[in-house]
Amino acid sequence: MALPALPLVQGTLDLLVLRTLASGPRHGYGIASVVRDLTAGDLSIEDAALYQALHRLDRQGLVEAEWRPSENNRRARYYTLTPAGRRRLKEETAAWRRYSRAVEAVLEGR
Repeated sequence: MALPALPLVQGTLDLLVLRTLASGPRHGYGIASVVRDLTAGDLSIEDAALYQALHRLDRQGLVEAEWRPSENNRRARYYTLTPAGRRRLKEETAAWRRYSRAVEAVLEGR
């Protein structure tokens, strides 16, 4: 039996979205699918939270959006990283790695 998805740690959704978009433009469903697939279902992004994050990142100038046909020829909004988004991704990735090393050190008792 599959385990339920883990709750997202506060502050990680933007990082996951930015990282997913680093490999190319995607629509919301595509972003959620990549995260779910790469984590073997351990992480799942709820639609409302995802679109709130995408709108927030758009307002901050970290992503750009445009309407175009999806794989099944439906109109979908595709999101792309901006240069500012790439810089933020680099900063957030470094911060996350530092944080995870610190937590791991505590868990390992070192």
